[in-house]
Amino acid sequence: MSGPAPRRRSTGTVTAPVTRRVLVDEEFVLLVEAAVPDLDLAGWLAGRRDELLADLDRHGAVFFRGFEVRTPDDFSLAARAVSPDLLGYLERAAPRHEVADRVFTSTEFNAEQWIPLHHEMSYSHNWPTHLYFWCAQPATGSGGATPLASERVITPLIPADVREPFLRAGVSYVRNYGPHLDLPWQEAFQTSDRAEVEAYCAASATEFTWLGSDGLRTRARRQAVATHPRTGETVWFNHAHLFHVSNMPAEVSGALLREYGPDGLPRNAYYGDGEPIPDEVVTGIRELYRQHAVSVPWQRGDVLVVDNFLATHGREPFRGDRQILVAMSDLYVNRSVV
Repeated sequence: MSGPAPRRRSTGTVTAPVTRRVLVDEEFVLLVEAAVPDLDLAGWLAGRRDELLADLDRHGAVFFRGFEVRTPDDFSLAARAVSPDLLGYLERAAPRHEVADRVFTSTEFNAEQWIPLHHEMSYSHNWPTHLYFWCAQPATGSGGATPLASERVITPLIPADVREPFLRAGVSYVRNYGPHLDLPWQEAFQTSDRAEVEAYCAASATEFTWLGSDGLRTRARRQAVATHPRTGETVWFNHAHLFHVSNMPAEVSGALLREYGPDGLPRNAYYGDGEPIPDEVVTGIRELYRQHAVSVPWQRGDVLVVDNFLATHGREPFRGDRQILVAMSDLYVNRSVV
């Protein structure tokens, strides 16, 4: 007796029905749902790059739900239907694993931790314009959403007295790489060749110092704001609130400061002229993002596309198993700092 016939995927056509609705009153986050079964997302997105970019320009982020995205390769094909050349991940700030060609696990921090909302790689001289997230497995227990916040909301709310020193001087990031502090430099830069690291630092206006047998300290002055390459909007765009020492639990930061001093921390952020940033400044920025965050619970197979200029993303704590994969595209290089 033969088994049931295999399901066929609908590859997507111009007339393939979907529904569209905005999730937040301020036109933030668009939900696009497949209205027919087995609709292949890569096929549906083919030829729709301009349409998707227009949606991102307007809404900052687009959720695709109910499409057929079963494997990392399906996800990769969907992202490549929009941007054929996906990006690698150098100058890493968190541990990740590559599970398919330029498809990575999301940040592998402790499940009990909040990851504050941030712009991907805004501590660097270059960053992806577009981020793609795929839900292979929503949290089997609770939590685990990827909250989003609109920079069109946040940027105007940052007080002038907070904004001014950042605009005047930028942000300076000090990072210490090593097996007992942060990521090993070999993992962060994806090479074991010191000459390659030195060349990367030289090309990106990053000061560096080799420490002992296997340590590296870098210092880089970067932007506080960025201008969207399509819409021309200027938005708050930095990692100061994420890298600042105040983002660590007090008992952890206290122990590290006693052991290594301010410049020996795994990572820290200063004003661009080297002056310390008061704790209350970055605490206030983190709180702004939290207050205005939008959380959409993941469903298996969801794909989220985020404009990395217009929206920040984070991670809620979770229980149980969870797997979210990530891809990135459309590299933007800030020529003013290199």
